[in-house]
Amino acid sequence: MSLSIGEMKIFGMAAYSPALLQNKRETYSEIYDCNRHRVYSLAFWMTDNELAAEQLMTDTFCSAFAVSEEPTADDIDRALVAELRQYIAIGTLILNCAPCDQVLSVRCNAQRVDLERAMIELPNTEKMIFVMHDVLNYDYARVAFLIGISETNCRLGSHQARLRMRELLAK
Repeated sequence: MSLSIGEMKIFGMAAYSPALLQNKRETYSEIYDCNRHRVYSLAFWMTDNELAAEQLMTDTFCSAFAVSEEPTADDIDRALVAELRQYIAIGTLILNCAPCDQVLSVRCNAQRVDLERAMIELPNTEKMIFVMHDVLNYDYARVAFLIGISETNCRLGSHQARLRMRELLAK
């Protein structure tokens, strides 16, 4: 089947090369599958709501694919942080816990439910730093870049989040 230039413009690439669309679909699916668990996990921890996390994940991938046909993990993370900023305030450190004057023993009696409840109570920026660094194993430089704060403030936020988690778990 031979199409003229005008027909190609009318029908687009899909009219004469369905294999290209199949390749794009496979690429999109592969990128989505490689990143969806991380994106949903972070979205869920930040919103504490499954439906909101699903919506954030959808919006994140739509934004990432709108910018690039093959977004990297960093592109997807930037899109997620941009979407999260529309829902919650991120970027200002709030916690200012006092230095520890005693060792709180929380290791032997902390359960997963207690950890989840304590993490939910953290302020947004500290929670995001805690989840990205301590749960998802991002380095401080990457977390600081994504959130838009200095690496020093990122380390401070991580320390404050850990202190607050200990306080909450000790109760």
